[in-house]
Amino acid sequence: MMKLQPAEILVLKSGWLTTIQDLGRHGHQHYGVSVSGAMDSFSMIVANRQVGNPDQAAVLELTLKGPELLFKQDTVIAITGADISPTLDGRNMPMWRSMLIPRGGQLRFGMPRAGARAYLAIAGGIDVPLVLGSRATHYASETGGLHGRPLTQGDVLRGGKPALLITQPIGTEFPAPLRPRYERAATLRIIPGPQQMFFEKHSLTTLTQSPYTVSPQSNRMGYRLAGPKIVQKDTVAFISDGTATGSLQVPSDGQPILLMADRQTTGGYPKIAVVISADLPLAAQLAPGDRIRFILCTVAQAQRLLRMQHAQLDAALPPCDRRYT
Repeated sequence: MMKLQPAEILVLKSGWLTTIQDLGRHGHQHYGVSVSGAMDSFSMIVANRQVGNPDQAAVLELTLKGPELLFKQDTVIAITGADISPTLDGRNMPMWRSMLIPRGGQLRFGMPRAGARAYLAIAGGIDVPLVLGSRATHYASETGGLHGRPLTQGDVLRGGKPALLITQPIGTEFPAPLRPRYERAATLRIIPGPQQMFFEKHSLTTLTQSPYTVSPQSNRMGYRLAGPKIVQKDTVAFISDGTATGSLQVPSDGQPILLMADRQTTGGYPKIAVVISADLPLAAQLAPGDRIRFILCTVAQAQRLLRMQHAQLDAALPPCDRRYT
């Protein structure tokens, strides 16, 4: 049994957008509080389970260009999601596998090879205060995480108390067949949205038969997509209502917006469709310039696919029953 001390990590370089995230801040949307949380919850959960954490433990979300980190204690970590060329003291680091970082080890990241967001979990989770039940960073409102902002050079991260026994042996890999494949073009399954009657009859056909490109005007709140115009009817006024992750809102210019983790709680644009939950992790790995095709899916199919995804994950990496507060 390996006895680990709580981690202490010095941020030597911050990367482009490195934030502390968990599974989100739920139950407060009626107050206008964004859920936030990890963009790719699947990769985050895999990383947490590999180091013996509960699913909701706080991790680092790295975007395209990762940070440089100095570990002050022996620390068990796992890196999942996007491959942004991790190295430990100049040696290549494996992905989707738990590893022991020795005291004094320096973890760096290089060029992104596939995907946009990587997840770094440490045994014990990252210890920052709970804000409305979550440690997730929502930097637009300066809520959660480390002072409500992305990491900066000189920050010190501290871990919680690691489990006495890591659930999976150090060095265990997440099965390759279950790892997502990230390409510059993705196919996302959708179900028709709640405001189809606000669009011309051919609009859903346009959405599903045309390619769309993620524009540079995209972030954790949502992706602005460029492609054929989705035409709304002129005769109906729309009143703002609640939003969901994966919703495809259509503003007056006809260019869809795919709402993501930091989405607003209500929106004034009608929603033509919603990306199914099982495909949201894949959507989270898209970057500006990447292409999307949408295909229709039924609610029953969406539910079956999500159950299958959860069952495969649980079979490969059973969840940890340790409490995390």
